[in-house]
Amino acid sequence: MPHHRDNFLLNLLEPDVLDRIEPQLSIIDLQREQVLAETHQRIERVYFPHSGIISCVVELIGGGAIETGMIGKDGNFGSSQALDDKVSLNHVVTQVGGTASLMSSDHLRQQAAAFPPFRSVLIKYDQFFLAQVQQHVACNAAHNVQARTCKWLLRMHELVGPDLPLTQEFLAQMMGVTRTTVTTVAGELQKAGMITYRRGHVHIGNLSQIQKWACECDEDIRSHYRRIFSSNEE
Repeated sequence: MPHHRDNFLLNLLEPDVLDRIEPQLSIIDLQREQVLAETHQRIERVYFPHSGIISCVVELIGGGAIETGMIGKDGNFGSSQALDDKVSLNHVVTQVGGTASLMSSDHLRQQAAAFPPFRSVLIKYDQFFLAQVQQHVACNAAHNVQARTCKWLLRMHELVGPDLPLTQEFLAQMMGVTRTTVTTVAGELQKAGMITYRRGHVHIGNLSQIQKWACECDEDIRSHYRRIFSSNEE
């Protein structure tokens, strides 16, 4: 059975703090391709995933889009907007289905005000997410598609394991490249024995080789996370 502590941020809380906020939390299923927020929509609910992946996507004029942030069991969506009573700046969609703890934005503001350790964890994650977005911007500008694809696969593997429900169309959209480009890169990775691919599904078979081909951005993002949350792990 899913539990609130399956989310890393909630698991950081001391038992007495989690016990106090738990009545305001519920557990829900997140369906694949479920839209959690539209651009400029007011945020009414905050999601703390236990499994699956949430993607924040910038939509471009003309129908294009690119992923700017990936949220899994180590984060949340909606807390920074809820704390400041703001709207979503992105289109937010469930990329891989799973479960999550859910709290209304109003209750989150109340609980964060009542329990400073809870507020501290939320603010730290907001700092990390900004760092992740900045790293994505630098990565998209400086690194080739093959290295970026491997970095993206590493993050997916970290959150959901070696079997990824993933179409080439979706990957192309998330990375801001053409499907033809993704097809070429996927073929190279499959030829090298790093992945196997069939329509709608990717299996990671050689993680160590993917790590070698990836750019440094995945490790940089992990380093940001470790540094920001190090005080909670001591």
